[in-house]
Amino acid sequence: MAKLYFYFSSMNAGKSTTLLQADFNYRERGMRTMLWSAALDTRGDGMIRSRIGLEAPAHLYAPETDLWTAIGAAHRAEPIHCVLVDEAQFLTDAQVWQLARLADEAGIPVLCYGIRTDFQGALFPGSAALLGIADALVELKAVCHCGRKATMNLRVDAAGAAVQQGEQTEIGGNDRYLALCRRHFTEALGR
Repeated sequence: MAKLYFYFSSMNAGKSTTLLQADFNYRERGMRTMLWSAALDTRGDGMIRSRIGLEAPAHLYAPETDLWTAIGAAHRAEPIHCVLVDEAQFLTDAQVWQLARLADEAGIPVLCYGIRTDFQGALFPGSAALLGIADALVELKAVCHCGRKATMNLRVDAAGAAVQQGEQTEIGGNDRYLALCRRHFTEALGR
């Protein structure tokens, strides 16, 4: 039976690397995969890229993308053995349910990878939906500068100071975010 998986972590835990390795494993066995990433993340330019240099082309989804229809049509044309979704925190609630339907009705395993919380410690909508309905939850580990498990994402400005207010989503990498343990996240925000 196919399942909906959610692999989550703070930033810099290797989510994209893990996704690309899973994709490679399926393809090495002659199976067809379909990769998706958020159109909102313009750094990717239609590619899923890991910080260690691995990359693969991906379909892009926006909030209005009907994943059930798009993936279903491709699956009918040529069977898909696994769907892999990067930046899953940007999925809508409806899209998460569409992915669950692909697992339940089409029998396609769906592996979603994303961060759980934003720079204020609040859940992203896609992550909240996945935490609620995924068949399997897998936490990937990142490391804080103190050596503890990093579970939080601190947004910083150009000078490296903690940012406390702003839009939930601001695309960036190591120049804008630090993965921290909860203790150091709390201290940085002065909570």
